[in-house]
Amino acid sequence: MKRVTIKDIAQYLSISVSTVSRALIDDKNIRSETKAKVLEAAKLLGYRPNPVATNLKYGHTNTVGVIIPEGVTPFASQVISGIQSVLYPKGIKIIIADCGEDPDKERENLRLMEDFMVDGILINLCSHRKNKDEFLRLQKAEVPMVFYDRIPHGLNVSQVVVDDYMKAFFLVERLIRSGRKRIAHIQGPDEVYNSFERFRGYKDALAKFSLPLSEAMVIQTGMTFEDGARAADELLARGVDFDAVFAFTDTLAIGAMNRLREQGKAIPQEVGIASFSGTELSTIVYPQLTTVEQPLFRMGQQAAELILERIADFSSPYRTVILDADIKMRASTDIF
Repeated sequence: MKRVTIKDIAQYLSISVSTVSRALIDDKNIRSETKAKVLEAAKLLGYRPNPVATNLKYGHTNTVGVIIPEGVTPFASQVISGIQSVLYPKGIKIIIADCGEDPDKERENLRLMEDFMVDGILINLCSHRKNKDEFLRLQKAEVPMVFYDRIPHGLNVSQVVVDDYMKAFFLVERLIRSGRKRIAHIQGPDEVYNSFERFRGYKDALAKFSLPLSEAMVIQTGMTFEDGARAADELLARGVDFDAVFAFTDTLAIGAMNRLREQGKAIPQEVGIASFSGTELSTIVYPQLTTVEQPLFRMGQQAAELILERIADFSSPYRTVILDADIKMRASTDIF
């Protein structure tokens, strides 16, 4: 159905477009009789003002783009809820683009947000290696951006993160102190910088207790439940003796846990399972999953607050906000 425009109203009333436009904004120089006719015609024809066109007159669209790497797990929805809790009360709407873990789609979505003339962009990266040129170009064009969770390592940007290294270190340390000495690691892709940091925490926790780091105990994989299951299959195929698994994300941990149980491994008696993310998935599986629980709603709120700062003043200093995260020990490691 064709959208009714002020031109349609002008043709209907046989008056000028400028007269209709001024009547609709209650211009004091337009006669009251003309205003009444314009408003009546607008209602009759089903006219609705175009908020984007109106806002562009004032240099803003009251929209913020949110670019996410995937929308399958609850991670994105919890962060977006936090973003909305800050932006919606201020009359700012969000446009969400899912990249499907594809950096090429991420680049397309960045340009899409630019074409839509959003006031700012919040982004959780697919890859810390790719699209840096695009981020630098947008910075030069003074497009406000804030990164959260997965960040473009090495760029000067505003960002909201947790300390992946320290929280991974402390979680693995707790596994070791509980008696787990042969801990395997399901590592995320190289494209995700958090993967490197969590692996580093795992490695240094082993070193603290003089436990050997075995290449056979580390499986690098993708991001899906199926990838977690395949990693578990690979550990079993290698014949390594492991009594715990620390996975990069809840998704990988659950995929691995389900496959290990299918193969007759008792969880947590034979193998303890722990992970990082703290989404709702960790509490709806059996046994419930030990994990580093990130404050996802607060992450979204903080990212939204930072983008508002940059929209208000693009020259404001870049800021890094490091949020705390809780280690939740649950039945998958039998530690309470």
